[in-house]
Amino acid sequence: MTYVDGFVIAVPKANKDKFIAHAEMADPIFLEHGAIRVLECWQDDVPPGKQTDFFRAVDCKEDEAVAFSWIEWPDKDTRDKGMAAISDLMATDPRMNSEDNPPPFDGMRMIYGGFQPIVTIEA
Repeated sequence: MTYVDGFVIAVPKANKDKFIAHAEMADPIFLEHGAIRVLECWQDDVPPGKQTDFFRAVDCKEDEAVAFSWIEWPDKDTRDKGMAAISDLMATDPRMNSEDNPPPFDGMRMIYGGFQPIVTIEA
């Protein structure tokens, strides 16, 4: 069964092109290590909530937008092995080294987690 890593981050609106370039450079690494799909999505129709919302979840500022991303893996074992390998690359691969390739967002406000799909309906 597939496995999904999900991410929500606040990205400065002025950094949208940098965010896209960063994703186009870094996301193939996940595919190289077993992921079957990576999606990066930019805020479009995201309403403010009354109690909670995406904006508050990542402490989104007025000059920032919410990005919602996920990585699909064929299964959790592949994900665990892939993420371990990618973690090892942080110090050696300039695509994943935050000093060589700083992310265009504040990673300290990113929320993320791994999820097991429980319902899948496809056309």
